[in-house]
Amino acid sequence: MDLQLEGKRALVTGSTAGIGFAIAKALAKEGASVVVNGRTAARVEAAIAKLAQVGVRGEVEGLPADLGTASGAAEALRRFPDVDILVNNLAIFEPKPFEQITDQDWLHFFEVNVLSGVRLSRHYLPRMIERNWGRIIFISSESAIQIPAEMIQYGTTKTAQLAVSRGLAELTAGTNVTVNAVLPGPTASEGVDKFLDGVAAMKNTDRAQLERNFVPTMRPTSLLRRFETPDEIAAMVAFVCSPLASGTNGAALRVDGGVVRTII
Repeated sequence: MDLQLEGKRALVTGSTAGIGFAIAKALAKEGASVVVNGRTAARVEAAIAKLAQVGVRGEVEGLPADLGTASGAAEALRRFPDVDILVNNLAIFEPKPFEQITDQDWLHFFEVNVLSGVRLSRHYLPRMIERNWGRIIFISSESAIQIPAEMIQYGTTKTAQLAVSRGLAELTAGTNVTVNAVLPGPTASEGVDKFLDGVAAMKNTDRAQLERNFVPTMRPTSLLRRFETPDEIAAMVAFVCSPLASGTNGAALRVDGGVVRTII
């Protein structure tokens, strides 16, 4: 299927690995010009080289900047004042007992997971509306709906993303701009490897056994019964970014492997 993304420019935050990299790859394979973002030049350059190896049609540019900070966001907007597609993928997560989550932890999680997308959207959304075309996607999580006991701070910020996404969508009424959220389930990625290390330490359990048992024991409602791949998430995101998804706006789209049991 041709997603009609040729000539569109996309900024994918946090896209040097995992879901973000898979999204950048999917968009670039469809012919979109993609801005790859990471905190260091080395990570960005490595991701761009990897994209060249897998073969993409669209132009790929790099943006080494910490978009979880106001200064990083300002640098992104200076270098790329206009984009057609913004994928707010940047996020952090950490397993931690609730009583040990400090005020600083809470503030840091909100700045990275929520304000990173807010800052960029505040700039790009009005320009998209003025041009009468654009896509903003927030990569949320099934944890936004079923808050995990092992990282309440993360789940709370993912719920906040759903609220921001829906609120911004209300501002697009009558235009060809859409704002949506995508909710992945447990996904095999570099970040999840570190997460599993943290859970194993917190529970004082064997790391390999925890990985084997994670989905059936910690996400028992999963219908997929395994970790998803980043490419499975990216396929949904690429479609939502496309002109073909014009009828989808203000939605929270689940690619969670069936973890969430509620109908709506």
